[in-house]
Amino acid sequence: MEQNERTTSFYRFEDLRIYGKAIDYSQWILTTLKEPSTKAEKELAKSFSNSAFAIGLNIAEGSSRNKAQFEHYLKISKTAIRECVVFTEIAHKTNMLGETEYETSRNSLMELTRMIGALIISLQHGSRRHRDEEPQNDGETSEAGNSDIDDFDIDTNF
Repeated sequence: MEQNERTTSFYRFEDLRIYGKAIDYSQWILTTLKEPSTKAEKELAKSFSNSAFAIGLNIAEGSSRNKAQFEHYLKISKTAIRECVVFTEIAHKTNMLGETEYETSRNSLMELTRMIGALIISLQHGSRRHRDEEPQNDGETSEAGNSDIDDFDIDTNF
């Protein structure tokens, strides 16, 4: 296969870099958190993992929806990121994350936040660009915004 050719996944969201980063973060959390020894630590690890999983899950779910809904699910992913920020702080204060892991988690979460924000902006600009380019069609309503990610004019660099 030539270097310029790119294979795409059956599920297009798998081609989004942001999805891959979200999955990497979830996997990192699973392998990095110290083994919980108390009931409270077990609950923290479970909640932390669930929030980390929610980042990728919402990207995947939203990608199958129209642009407005995808944007909504991306915002839910950002909520899960903020939850992970709180869990990172608590895990650090309870010594479930060391100093290096604490910094790594925060940096990863900041990167995910920036990438999701950029994808949201891209979707919003794409919607405006699409509306501006659409010809008027004698009062018929447009189907713009009712397509899934396969029809999005977005770069998978997000």
